[in-house]
Amino acid sequence: MKNPIKKILSRIRGEQSLEKLLKRGLVVGKNFNCMGEVIIDPSHCWHISIGNNVTLAPRVHILAHDASTKVFLDYTRVSNVTIGDNVFVGAGTIVLPGVSIGNNVVIGAGSVVSRDIPDGSVAVGNPAKVVKSIDEYLKIEKEKMKSDNIFGEEYTLRNPNFGEVERSKMLKITKEVGCIYVK
Repeated sequence: MKNPIKKILSRIRGEQSLEKLLKRGLVVGKNFNCMGEVIIDPSHCWHISIGNNVTLAPRVHILAHDASTKVFLDYTRVSNVTIGDNVFVGAGTIVLPGVSIGNNVVIGAGSVVSRDIPDGSVAVGNPAKVVKSIDEYLKIEKEKMKSDNIFGEEYTLRNPNFGEVERSKMLKITKEVGCIYVK
C-alpha cells in the first residue's frame, strides 16, 4: 500500500497511478520504466501508446490534448501520441499531442517534442530536432568507454554495501576523465 502522504502529493502534482491509466486505455509495452513525477495525460491517456523497452526519466510530461482552443472555440484539440520501441526520453521533456517518436530513439533532457521524430535518431532542444543518428551517438559513447571508467552494479545504490569507498572511487575517476559509465 502506498504511503497516504505520497498518495496526496501525487494527486496534487497531477500524477496518476500507472494501473489507473492502463484501466483507462493507456497502452504500454514490456519493460516500461517510468521514473518519478512523470505525468501521462490522465484525461486522454487512451490516445497514448508506448512501446517496449521505453524509459521515461523524471518529470517527463506526455500530453494528448491541447486545451488552448477551449476558451475560444469551446472545444479541446485531442491527438494521438505514439512512442516506439527502445526509446529513452530524458528528464523534463514535454511530448505534445499528435507526435510520433520512432523506434531506437533518444530524446535529450528538457526537450519539447512538437513534431515527429524518426526511427534511429537522437533529438534534443526546444523544439526537439534530430542532431544525429542513434548509431553515431552510440559509437561516440563507446569510444569514451575505457576499462577504468566502467563500473558494475556494485557501484549503484542497488548494492546494500555501497558506501564511501565506492563513491570516492567514482568521484576520483570522474574528475580525471570527465565521465564514467555505470551498469
